[in-house]
Parts: sequence; structure tokens; C-alpha cells
Amino acid sequence: MSFEFFIPISFSEVLNSGISSIVQKYGDGLHDISTFMLRYLMVPLESFLQSIPPWLVLAVVGLISYHALRRVRMSLAFVLALYFIGCLGLWEKTIQTLSIMLVSIIISLVIGIPIGIMMARSKLLSRLLLPLLDVMQTFPMFVYMLPAVMLFSIGKVPAVLATVIYALPPLIRLTELGIRQVDQETRDAAWSFGTTKFQLLMWVQLPLARPSIMAGINQTTMLALAMVVVASMIGARGLGEDILQGLTNLDFGKGAHAGVAVVILAIVIDRITQAYGMNRRQRSQLTKPE
Repeated sequence: MSFEFFIPISFSEVLNSGISSIVQKYGDGLHDISTFMLRYLMVPLESFLQSIPPWLVLAVVGLISYHALRRVRMSLAFVLALYFIGCLGLWEKTIQTLSIMLVSIIISLVIGIPIGIMMARSKLLSRLLLPLLDVMQTFPMFVYMLPAVMLFSIGKVPAVLATVIYALPPLIRLTELGIRQVDQETRDAAWSFGTTKFQLLMWVQLPLARPSIMAGINQTTMLALAMVVVASMIGARGLGEDILQGLTNLDFGKGAHAGVAVVILAIVIDRITQAYGMNRRQRSQLTKPE
């Protein structure tokens, strides 16, 4: 069968040469960024989490889940589920996965919420960035690892970079949506009391947009967890490392252990972040007797 009907088009060489030129020009700077993130952010955070006794971590998770959900039995179930991860011998790898997730989420929050606020204030910026966010959300997650590895080699730093890019769009979208949905009458009332733009944002728009922003944080967190697991292919370690080893060695049991740990971690994080995204009326429903 002939395919002469198609005009040959390729932009792979342009992208590859562009990234190669970035590495040649700014390689030292990229190395400094990688070293800084490892030395002052990722390694200290992981070491700190590893130094905390497991029983204390479980107690903190229990308290946080009870504060969010107001359910004693569900909070206890979360604690027992995380204890089960330790029983599988995966506590250290879970902490490694969690530390990469936390760094990625913090960077996503620092970048995503301000961009969402700017998009809510500027329709032009929103129209320019929405197509880009669409592309970012539809790109396969494996594609994000390629430029990350080309820029930072393998390890935790490229894993964080790929995770941030993959998990960022929902936070930006839902932050913008939440601020745009603040009632006009509420904003007019705030203006009538002589509020400034900053005060309007901090004391009116952001509090009222909190459910939408928390939904964005929830989605970003779940996407970050998914990406961190896949990023074991580029040296992220953690639970994804066991899944990858189980796949390469045809060890279903080892992969299943890590898979169960990922599911437990995802459920606990998802339920807690969802609860903090509820409004007062929804939260009050949780305080009813079980």
C-alpha cells in the first residue's frame, strides 16, 4: 500500500536540537538547579519523613483524617490501611513516594494558584493559556519524561519536573473557575466598603473559591501520585520502583504489593483532600452520628 498521498512532516529534529541547545547553553545552570533541589528540598524532606517514627505518622494521619471527615471509624480504617503498608515491608518506599509527591505538589501550588488568579483577572491571558492547558492534559504522561531526562538526566529532579507539568493544569483551571464564579453582588458589596484588589482577593474571592481550589488540589495530588509511580522509570524510586521490578522480572506478587500500597495511599489522600474542599453545609453533614 502506498502512502505517497501524505506530505511528510516532522518536528522531532527541531525539538531535539532545541533541547540540546538548551543543555549546551544552560547545562551548568540546570545542574545547579538540580543540586539545589536535591540538597535543600528533596533529600532533607525525605530524611525528615524517614526519621519520624511510623506510629507518629499514623497518629498524625488519624488526627488529620478525623478533622477532615469527622468519622472515627473511617479515620481508624485509614490508619489501619497505612499500617498494612508497613506490614508489607513498603513503609520506606511509601515515604520516598510521598516525599516526591509533596515536593511536586508544593511547586504546583506555587505556580498554579497565581496563574489561575491571573487568568481569572485577564480574559486575554485565559484565552491564550487554555489551549496550552488542553494540550498539557491530553499529552501521554510518558512524553513528559523525555525532556525532563534530557535536561536533568535521571533521578528525582526530572521526576518532579515531569510530575509538576503533568499535574498542574487541573489546579490552574479550577482556581480560575472558582474565582470567576464568585458572585458579582458579593464583589460589589466588598468594593462598596472600600476594599482594595488585594483585600478583595484574600478575604472575599479566595475564601469563596476554596471548594473549587481544593478540588483542583485534589486532582493535582492524584495526578502527581500517578505520575510519581510511572516516573520510577527515570529513577524516582519509591513504590513505582517495585512495580517496575515486578514487571521486568515477571514477579506479580511484588508488583501487587506495591500496587495495593499505591491504591491505599491514593484513597487516603483523595478522601482527605475531598473533605477539605467541602463547604460548611457539606462539612456539617459529616458531623452527624455514624
